[in-house]
Amino acid sequence: MFRNQYDTDVTVWSPEGRLLQVEYAMESVKQGSACVGLRSSTHAVIGALKRSVSELSSYQKKIISIDSHIAVGIAGLTADARTLAKWMRSECLHHKYVYGTPISAGRLMTDLADRHQRTTQTYVRRPYGVGLLVASYDKTGPHLHQTCPSGNVYEYYASAIGARSQSGRTYLEKIYEGLDGMSRDDLIMHALRSLAGCVSGDDDLTKENASIAIVGKDEEFTLLEEEDLQPYLDRLELEGGNGGGEAGAEEGDAGEQEEAEEEESSQDDKDDGVEAMED
Repeated sequence: MFRNQYDTDVTVWSPEGRLLQVEYAMESVKQGSACVGLRSSTHAVIGALKRSVSELSSYQKKIISIDSHIAVGIAGLTADARTLAKWMRSECLHHKYVYGTPISAGRLMTDLADRHQRTTQTYVRRPYGVGLLVASYDKTGPHLHQTCPSGNVYEYYASAIGARSQSGRTYLEKIYEGLDGMSRDDLIMHALRSLAGCVSGDDDLTKENASIAIVGKDEEFTLLEEEDLQPYLDRLELEGGNGGGEAGAEEGDAGEQEEAEEEESSQDDKDDGVEAMED
């Protein structure tokens, strides 16, 4: 039973009970530039790394405004993210027109998860190849949700997705317990520290390749880029810019473990194929 016999369409199950096209879509999220999110009792913050295809091009935006109380950070296919963002804006406008109040985060996330899931159950359609971190603020407080191409949606205190996100996630795991009482500026600094560990190679976190979005109590969607972000980057540089250093060291071990698990899974598939041929 070879793998390529069961990955030609999203509605075909493999003998191991897996939808391989959905797993491939989840891999595209891991290839996207890193995005981190965290929340306190008053604010939710998203930080994203932007990429440029060459020195002659501008940086591609990774944070999208959905409503005055909702911000989205993306990892994966940007074109798919734009399609989902357009749909989310329409849902927000429709809810506000019908009910006269902004849509709640929980309702929008449930509808978004259903939209993701429908593509995994329909012939000749492919899953959305993008993962979203959604920061929002409603009458119940700030929220941070993460979506997946499979249709799953989770609420987090802090999370990171995209390439090299293990470093940022490890850093966030160390500080998330104290997030509730933190101020807006402290959240921004923690977002930048976790992003610093996700930067690839010898690159640095700069005002050109970083962006921060904030929503919260008495504050509508605010995007910090370029000169608005520079004061926080200066603070990070004074600290040594090593917020993600320890996490970066652990990332290598985590990466090796993940690679070993993938190799083991691949070997299992091959063994199943050999057994089936022998039968």
